Amino acid sequence: MASEPVRLRRVLGLRDLIVIGIVIIQPIAPMGIFGVINNNAGGHVVTTILIAMVAMLFTAMSYGKMARAYPSAGSAYTYVGQEIHPALGYITGWAMVMDYILNPLICTVICSKLTQNILPVIPYWALAIGFVTVFTLLNLRAIKTSARINDVLAAGMTIVVLIFFAFVIRFVWGRHTYGADFFIQPFYNPATFNPRAIMHGTSIAVLTYIGFDAISTFSEEVENPRRNIMLATVLVCVVTGVLSSLEVYAAQLVWGPHPFPEDKVESAFPLVARQAGGFLLFHLLNFIILIANIGSGMGAQLGAARLLYGMGRSEGLPKKFFGAIDPKNHIPRNNVIFVGAIALAGAFVISYERGAELLNFGALIAFMGVNAAAFVRYFLRTEKKQPLNLLSPLLGFIICLLIWRNLGQNAMILGGVWMAVGIAYGAVKTHGFKSDLVKFDVPLDDA
Repeated sequence: MASEPVRLRRVLGLRDLIVIGIVIIQPIAPMGIFGVINNNAGGHVVTTILIAMVAMLFTAMSYGKMARAYPSAGSAYTYVGQEIHPALGYITGWAMVMDYILNPLICTVICSKLTQNILPVIPYWALAIGFVTVFTLLNLRAIKTSARINDVLAAGMTIVVLIFFAFVIRFVWGRHTYGADFFIQPFYNPATFNPRAIMHGTSIAVLTYIGFDAISTFSEEVENPRRNIMLATVLVCVVTGVLSSLEVYAAQLVWGPHPFPEDKVESAFPLVARQAGGFLLFHLLNFIILIANIGSGMGAQLGAARLLYGMGRSEGLPKKFFGAIDPKNHIPRNNVIFVGAIALAGAFVISYERGAELLNFGALIAFMGVNAAAFVRYFLRTEKKQPLNLLSPLLGFIICLLIWRNLGQNAMILGGVWMAVGIAYGAVKTHGFKSDLVKFDVPLDDA
């Protein structure tokens, strides 16, 4: 009698999914980009975080709906390729490649800058080389961070956030006797308010929520996935938005609307902590943000390598290089080294701000694609037309488009070049997309 194939167990409840989502995004998500948003939005960081949350909520609903249709895929390019057109699915996948590759790059930049706050005698170039080398070597050895360690890190970050709040309350209570305007200024300051600047800041603030879509990849391990994937994705966005808004609101009460020095934007939150609680809080915040980005950098590099491997194996990219697996450690070694090389080179030519905008360029294209796929599947192709299935993805698409259009000019140019190269490659290989360039489904790992 043949044995049944091994399947994933449905053991995750709604609470488990929410915890996983918060761990992936991190409780200190807005701290690394606080200075960049502050300088671009005239001190209205809270406003940008909340606007970005609205866009992500609609997109989260679309992700939840699409996870019902594709419970084992969980990827934007699969949704777009299957529901709209394979060529558009490939284009979405190409945008996601840029998103994934840039994540370890900006982690390298911010880790190097934060380390200089602790060890200022070490030059930036040496730290950048060191971090990329560490990320690459550990990923080549297939070292994985356990879920238990991630939980401990998330708990530690939460404790540090609470300590920061306590110092801010003491700082505001003891040193300020302003009226109500003082507490409203982080939301609206007439002296610095500019709608275009707000939208530009929002285009960067989206980075706070990057990672919520990973919840859809747990569809085969969730109890009642048709209900819980949707609820968890939306609730994680809400929790992230509320916590992030409280963090940056507290920081702006301390710092005000003043811009940060250009060479200190990556260290903005530790600078706020120093003003609120002295050098002890400065180093505590600096250290916890550094540790969080080291973990993100390693995970992002391996994730990028895996995405490149998936596209290489299915011949969306040259298979001989990108579709190869190291026979010893069973990892896409070529891709790990390739992503590491890009991170190292980019760390010397791209600023943290520019890298974050470029990352969001690709992410927002993927988000627009998911909203479009949800609109096609659940409104255009269904006999029973429900208003929510029209309004939710349509609003998600429009808001993401508006945010995307307000990215910086350089980011739009560089992102446009990246997309043009990918589209040209796909068009040539398929003779004008007359045949499928790539299959976007990735099989499950062997147990």
